[in-house]
Amino acid sequence: MLGRLLRGLWQRWRRYKYRFVPWIALNLNHNPRTLRYVPEESKDKVISDEDVLGTLLKVFQALFINDFNKQSDILTMLPETVKSKYHDLLSVQHPRVKPLEYRHEQQNTFKPEEILYKTLGFSVAQATSSLISAGKGVFVTRGLVPKGAVVSMYPGTVYQKYEPIFFQSIGNPFIFRCLDGVLIDGNDKGISKVVYRSCNGRDRLGPFKMSDSTWLTSEICNPLAVGQYVNNCSNDRAANVCYQEFDVPAIFPVELKQYLPNIAYSCDKQSPLRCVILVALRDIKQGEELFSNYYTIVS
Repeated sequence: MLGRLLRGLWQRWRRYKYRFVPWIALNLNHNPRTLRYVPEESKDKVISDEDVLGTLLKVFQALFINDFNKQSDILTMLPETVKSKYHDLLSVQHPRVKPLEYRHEQQNTFKPEEILYKTLGFSVAQATSSLISAGKGVFVTRGLVPKGAVVSMYPGTVYQKYEPIFFQSIGNPFIFRCLDGVLIDGNDKGISKVVYRSCNGRDRLGPFKMSDSTWLTSEICNPLAVGQYVNNCSNDRAANVCYQEFDVPAIFPVELKQYLPNIAYSCDKQSPLRCVILVALRDIKQGEELFSNYYTIVS
C-alpha cells in the first residue's frame, strides 16, 4: 500500500518542471543531479554578492521613502544616525519639503512598479505567459533590463534540508532546491501560504517586520517578488535570466527587512536568510517574457 502511494506521488512529481525536487526524493537520498545540474563553466556567480546587496538596498530604500508617511512608528525606533540618513535622502529628492513635514506634505505615492522603474530603469510584472498552457509568466513591462541586473526574486518560506516540508510539497510545483539542499517554497496558495504568514507573524519585532508577505496578495509591495512565475526556456525561447543564491548579511538594515520576500521556517537564527535572485543574462527589452533554465543555478 505504501509502495503504491510513493510510486503514485513520484509519478506526479515527474510531470513537474525540473527546477523542483520532491521532498520524498531528497529524503530517500535520491541523487538530485539527474534533475538539475551545474554546468562546469558556471563556477562563479554572474554578479557579486556586493552588487546584489547594492541593488536590493537601492530598491528597498526607494520603496521605504516612497512609503515614508506610513513609516513613522519604525522611524521613532531607529537610531539618530539612521534617521539622519533618510532625512538626507529626502532633502535631496524633495529639497522644498522639510523631513518632519514630509508625511503631511506628501499627497501621492508611486506604485511599487513605478518605483522599480525610477530606481533601476525597468519594471516587471506577472501576466499570462506567451507559452501555450504555461499559465502565468513574468514580463518586462517598461524600460530595458541591462545584462547583469537583478531582475526579480524568488519568494517563499526557506527550509533547511532537515526540516519538514512533506505536506507542503505534495502537488506543489513551486519548491525550489538550492545547491546545498536548502528548499524555498514559493507557492502562494494552500498550506504554503498559511505557513509563510504564520512565520511572518512569529518573527515580527515590535513595529519591525522581518519579511514581506504582500507577495501572497494582489497588492505586492516589493515589485521584484515575482520570480516563482518565471517559466522554463524552450528550444525557441532561450533563457534570458538565471538563478543565483544570496544569503542576507547581518548588516542588512532592519527597517528594510519588511521588503524581503523570504522567511525562515525555523526560529533558529544561526543561519543567514537564504534568498534566490534572478539575474539577466543579456539585455532584455520591454515586452519580453523572462525565461530561465531550470537545469542551472549559479552559486
